Amino acid sequence: MKNDNNKILLVDNEADIALAFKIGLEDSGFTVDAFNDPLSALESFKEEKKSYALALLDVNMPKMNGFELYNEIRKLDDKVNVCFVTAFDIQREGEDDLGPRHVER
Repeated sequence: MKNDNNKILLVDNEADIALAFKIGLEDSGFTVDAFNDPLSALESFKEEKKSYALALLDVNMPKMNGFELYNEIRKLDDKVNVCFVTAFDIQREGEDDLGPRHVER
């Protein structure tokens, strides 16, 4: 069954990041339930089961990381769309703090 609502579950332990996402999404017409604690978010998901069209999950959180939260959410609803977000910079081979550079192979 496709979920056509516009309700989003947002979970990020950084309050300022969660607020920025929430404001932007609500300004775009979405309804957002934002949480800074993944365990509280999971409890809400259990209560609101199948009412979220999307779950935006921070990857790095205390108590339960985003991937662990994803696994718990999937046990409750295997159809909800999930998007992982992170503020961490991923440095790849051949890049430094100044950006990409050519690597001889």
